[in-house]
Amino acid sequence: MPATLMNERDLEFLLYELFDSEGLITRERYQDHDRQTFNEVINTAKTIAEKHFLPIRQKLDTEQPTFDGTKVHIVPELKTAIAAVIESGIGSATADYDLGGMQVPPIIASAAGAFLSVAGGVGMGYNMLTTANANLLQAHGSDELIDTWVKPMREGRFMGTMAMTEPGSGSGLGDLITKAVKADDGTYRISGNKIYISGGDHDLSENIVHLVLARIQGAPKGVKGISLFVVPKFLLNDDGSIGADNEVALAGLFHKMGGRAQTSTALSFGEKNGSVGYLVGEENCGLKYMFHMMNEARIMVGTGAAVIAVAGYQYSVDYAKNRPQGRLPSCKDPLSPMVNIIEHADVKRMLLAQKAYAEGAMALVLYGTQLSDDEHTADTEEQRQHAHTLLDFLTPIIKTWPSEYGPKANSLAIQVMGGHGYINEHPVEMFYRDNRLNPIHEGTTGIQSLDLLTRKVPMNKMQGYKATLHEIVKTLDDAKKYSSLQPMTEQLSDALATLSTTTEAVLTAMATKNIDLALSNSVKYLELFGHVIIAWLWLKQSIVATKALAEKPHQADVHFYQGKLQAAQYFYRFELPEINVWSQLLTQTDSTSYDMQPEWF
Repeated sequence: MPATLMNERDLEFLLYELFDSEGLITRERYQDHDRQTFNEVINTAKTIAEKHFLPIRQKLDTEQPTFDGTKVHIVPELKTAIAAVIESGIGSATADYDLGGMQVPPIIASAAGAFLSVAGGVGMGYNMLTTANANLLQAHGSDELIDTWVKPMREGRFMGTMAMTEPGSGSGLGDLITKAVKADDGTYRISGNKIYISGGDHDLSENIVHLVLARIQGAPKGVKGISLFVVPKFLLNDDGSIGADNEVALAGLFHKMGGRAQTSTALSFGEKNGSVGYLVGEENCGLKYMFHMMNEARIMVGTGAAVIAVAGYQYSVDYAKNRPQGRLPSCKDPLSPMVNIIEHADVKRMLLAQKAYAEGAMALVLYGTQLSDDEHTADTEEQRQHAHTLLDFLTPIIKTWPSEYGPKANSLAIQVMGGHGYINEHPVEMFYRDNRLNPIHEGTTGIQSLDLLTRKVPMNKMQGYKATLHEIVKTLDDAKKYSSLQPMTEQLSDALATLSTTTEAVLTAMATKNIDLALSNSVKYLELFGHVIIAWLWLKQSIVATKALAEKPHQADVHFYQGKLQAAQYFYRFELPEINVWSQLLTQTDSTSYDMQPEWF
């Protein structure tokens, strides 16, 4: 079976028809680019993916990193593949020219990265974390920190991590105990332990730049006393060359069910004299700075989940079109030829569900990526602030909806392929394992739902919530021009009313009832809101498809646009109605989960 990466026609649709990425070239930052250069970046990534990553994809999954007590051992071909990415410039495609970047719009870089992620799994995670690390330092670090650490990371000589989680404090960062003591030279001595640090040790780069959350001696308890430090694996000499070891020791590796190409490490900092750390920004403001990287990483997680869902869908479609088995119920002749399984209604159902989840998720994450660009490069301050408001509000949904429904799509891909789905001769079982990690990465679904309800919805007099609903209403007004879209328009209008009623009820319960009870079904609120957002994005895609069909395109595009409309119809008929059940549980403050006692399990 031919390996299927991304659906290039769908990427073209999302980039240039839905989001008008070509229009970005009018912005000063992107004036050196055009659609041709954007496509060259994407095609370069595709070529690297097919040449360097795809041949080792299964090897990266089956041969996990090992630690011999001294050194980490990784599949050697991964270093060659990553070097090809760095040499191409794609590893720092969005960075400024003077930092070795290409100043490519993030939405184009995200599309390019999709090919690399599908072919190389989380092997590209080393680069992605490095980019996020460098972006944080560029936003909040001093000129000295940028010159010392960001430039080598942009060049691919150094790689970066984020080091937050500790053995005694996972998501509860306010309880972390990693210690920082100020030295006479203005640096700090860091000591403590961190776990589940992705890319925490390897031999893929000259140095590893850890961004470490720690508490300065005497700092307040809780999140208000957390500071952020650059803690490199190796110190640097005055000329910038690699110097002495900085007491960052690998205590061990974790071996995961998926995402195996990237090391997951337990690190010990400063067991003897303390690891040298360089303060980022001001003392006790570390969590605020780290949220820059965490939010970027959350979009990365959502994007990875969407991309893997698309990959599984593409693979199972290809399989279904070429796998003969059985006959339709209407056929009673046992001697008649078998039909390919894509002719069976239930297989169509499973493929449609995958398409609705995967392509809906891709639209969501690319929208989020474009917002992240707009908040910095849009033409006016008002547009930039509006994009910031929308992105800040939507981040929990951008992270969570794809990471919940991506694995569902991959599970359906396995089901479509039957016995071939769960054997590792085909990659869909690997896709499922890789994707199952995403509902946990960068804040679990439950944590994201609490963030949405307790912070994002009420924040700034519900500014983000109202701005999001306003965008949906604008699309509804546009959709009313097309009679064929009237059923979806009416259904989304009703869904928006349900969301509004539910939100009011939950906020009232939070203010007047036991808040633990009021928040006990917060995940269903996040899921409800996510479904409304995905329905909105499917309506936007349907408007584009309807307009395009009116222009009488060639037959291949007719099929493509009709497929879009059918997937939208599936989501509206099979998925969106579920929000009514969730709304009922939320508006009635259902206590089933809250009332359950530990002793009853």
